[in-house]
Order: sequence, then structure tokens, then C-alpha cells
Amino acid sequence: MKNVPRRTVLAVAPAFAAGGLSLMGRRARAAKQSAPGVTDTEIKLGNTCFYSGPASSYSTIGKAMAAYYKMINDNGGVNGRKIVFISYDDAYSPPKTVEMTRKLVEEDQVFLDAGPLGTPTNSAIWRYMNEHKVPQLFVSTGATKWDDPKGHPWTIGWQPNYQSEGRIYAAYILKHLPDAKIGVLYQDDDFGKDYLKGVSDGLGAKAASMIKVKASYATTDATVESQIVSMQEAGCNAFVNTAIPKFAAQAIKRAATLEWKPIHILSSIGSSVAATLKPAGLENSKGIVSDFYLKDPTDPEWQNDAGYKWWVGFMDKYYPEGDRTDVNNVYGPSNAATVVQVLKQCGDELTRENVMRQAANLHNFTVPMLLPGITINTSPTDFAPVKQVQMARFDGERWQLFGPVLSGAVG
Repeated sequence: MKNVPRRTVLAVAPAFAAGGLSLMGRRARAAKQSAPGVTDTEIKLGNTCFYSGPASSYSTIGKAMAAYYKMINDNGGVNGRKIVFISYDDAYSPPKTVEMTRKLVEEDQVFLDAGPLGTPTNSAIWRYMNEHKVPQLFVSTGATKWDDPKGHPWTIGWQPNYQSEGRIYAAYILKHLPDAKIGVLYQDDDFGKDYLKGVSDGLGAKAASMIKVKASYATTDATVESQIVSMQEAGCNAFVNTAIPKFAAQAIKRAATLEWKPIHILSSIGSSVAATLKPAGLENSKGIVSDFYLKDPTDPEWQNDAGYKWWVGFMDKYYPEGDRTDVNNVYGPSNAATVVQVLKQCGDELTRENVMRQAANLHNFTVPMLLPGITINTSPTDFAPVKQVQMARFDGERWQLFGPVLSGAVG
């Protein structure tokens, strides 16, 4: 999705059908407006996503979100209002995110920013959104800092936070290889450092002696192969791979060519069969362990599950070109469904203040593709909606869940 004009980025997904931009001006003039982006007939939501750049495998999240909002509109909208979803490409570049977000807020006059992707990209707009009191709602990143209701009351996360996951990975290693020599691959920014801190905290006093290699990469790097070689040479027998799909796949493939076979833990952000494991080679990925909070669409365990059947029907009708093996196509509608729930709870009091009140008032809310036993809960002092995961192992064809539902809660 390169060289797409900013205004037409909306067309990367069926979003332009979600209300019709050509009608927007006429409807707005004819309606009473409760807040920016709200009329009697529409609610305008903004979003930034990586339709190009090093993390473009996540572009399908924005497309799946748009497809979900199209479904909502076809079923009458939210409390009688249709959703207009405007999603722009920021190419995983924080300066571009700032530019696109300012356009959404100041020119497009969106009501809120719905599910914007990325830790470094959301970090670049975090202060701006809170200064302008625009909801940054259910950001698509697990950075721990989004759970900050006092300091940043207009921003709330969605998925399990990276430090929690890191603690869970540490506990797994301590249980299965208590004297492990660990290598950690992480992105050199807040996102990657969150995972590294979680692993270190989870190991406790043993962290200094057990973590032998802390190997970072930048999104502008061509490859992470040298980092993997350094871990093998250091004698590491446990590998925590927290990279985005492009680099996670490279790491898996390089480990295979080196015939290096450590305990390999792959973070949830890189666990997609379509985006990571297929490019890496399914056979090369055999035995890798990860954590899930959403039902993996490749797992036949869900074939008769009502939530999975709903998802298949949704994909058939609203996103038929989407890859059924990509868990990102589960994430997109699940995040969007939580946004819609908040809007429903707002009723006709569609103010930005009430959006944040309702976002902080979710109790045992669930969506069709959350794993059994995992629910969404928030409060005025808890901005971490999804807090639990379950471990899974890749058998060469699919992920197989094992063990109980876990929490690595921070704080």
C-alpha cells in the first residue's frame, strides 16, 4: 500500500462504505452535534495503521477493523448512528503518526482515535491526545505505560501488557530450565524494552546471571541474523524472541540454519502463522512456545465453537480477502467490538468525557474470539482491559494450547 493519498487511505479497507464521506458534510450541517465527529446520524472514528513500512504485515488489522464497522453499520449502526472510520497509513513511523493524527483531530474532526497501532507510534501522540482531551481508545499495543489513568486519563490499552508477558516467559523458563542461559531479542524502543524488563523482573535475582545476551534491533535494520549468531556463540539454550513478524521470522529461520535449538519463546505480537511462521518455515517453527488470549484461527479445536463460527461468517461476508491463518484478523474485529461496546454504553451522551467513563466501566465483557476464561475488565483505576493469557506450542501445523489461564500482572 505505497503512495496512497492521505484522503483515500480510507479505501484500504471497506471503511469508505461505513457511512460515505460524500454525505458527511450535508448530514453534519443538518444535525445537532454532541461533540466533534458526532452528528445525529454519524460517529466519526480515526485510526492510524501500518499499511506500508517494516511492520506492514499488521496492515490487515486496520482492514479487519474497517470490515467490522461496516458490519455494524449494516446492522443499524450504534444507537442509530453509522460509523465513519478513517484510517491513515503511518508506515510505523512516529513522525508520520503525529502528522496523520493531527489531521484526524484537527481537519477530519474525529470523535476519538480507535485502536491506533504501535508502541513508538502511539508514544509519539500520547501527550498530544491527552493535552487535547481526545480519547486514544484501546491502543493496539501492549506497552505497560498505557495503564496510567492519573497521568494520561485519555489513553487506554487493550491487550495484555508486554511486561506481564515477559514475566510469564521468565516463569516458564525457570520451571523448565532453571539454570538456563537466556538470549533476548527485542526492539530498541519502549515496546522492546517493556518485554525485556518483564523477563528480567520475572527472573528476579537470577536475571543478571541467566540473561547472557540482550540483543536489540532497529526497525530500519535489514536483518537480525547477527544477533542470533551471537546467542548461539554465547551458549544460550533459551531464546525469548519478542520481535515484530518480519524480524521474528528471520530469527526463526536463522536459528534453523545454525541448527541451534534452544527453548524458543515467541511473543504474542509475533505469533501469527501467516505473518511469522509461514515466512520462517513451518518446520523451522516446530516446538516454539508462545502465549495467546485470542482463539487461534488455525486451531481445529475451535471448529465447532460458536465464537469461531461467528468469525468465519464475518470473514466470509465482510473481509473475504483476509487471511484465515492470521490471528491479526481476529485481533482487528475484537478490538473494534470493544470500541463499539463503549459507544453503546454511552447511549446518546456522546461526549469525549463519557467515552472515557464508559471505557473505564467494562465488567466481564467478552467478544467471540477471546479464549475461554478470559474477559475484559476496567475501572477508573485500571486501564488494562485484557490481563490473562494461555500458553501454546506450535506442532509444525498449528498452535496447541496447554496449561491454565495465566496472569503476570504488574504492580
